[in-house]
Amino acid sequence: MRPSRIFPAILTVLALVALATAAIADTGWVRGNIRLNLRAGAGTQFKILGAVETGDEMDVLARGESWTRIRTTDGKTGWIPAGYLETEPPPTLRLAQLETETAGLKSQLEKIRSEAAQLRESNATLASTDSGQRAEIESLKIENYELRAGSVTQEWLIGAGIFIAGMILGAVLHRNSGRRPSSRIRL
Repeated sequence: MRPSRIFPAILTVLALVALATAAIADTGWVRGNIRLNLRAGAGTQFKILGAVETGDEMDVLARGESWTRIRTTDGKTGWIPAGYLETEPPPTLRLAQLETETAGLKSQLEKIRSEAAQLRESNATLASTDSGQRAEIESLKIENYELRAGSVTQEWLIGAGIFIAGMILGAVLHRNSGRRPSSRIRL
């Protein structure tokens, strides 16, 4: 292989190894109330790169018998003594998280309570409006029934009056016509 192709291949392999290591890494927190030196190698003879304290979150890259390789949140990679890491955040961090969560839930509860009060008030307003409208509908139904009943009676009286007037007019005109009744049937 030519050297120009080997270099990109090596970079690709290294990138894949780094990604695989990051994907496999566990998350850990420093146990207790201590400060640990982050060292360049697995031993006290190696250079100190920094420090990690209680509550610092880090990725566990490798575990040994007496040393653990970690990566801090700011990207530093080094070794700390084994046995000082927990898989859960320390109680102080959990307490802070729970207090934040509780405050958020309390604000949500207050918001829901105020919305419920507004809905109750709106419901009471709608209920009173509804009962008022029902009473108005009932009075309009009664008024409509009375108007219909009155107009039907009036229509019947007018129709009966026209019928009687027509009968009387027909009888009067028939007497005055001077024609004799015929016995034949007309079609």
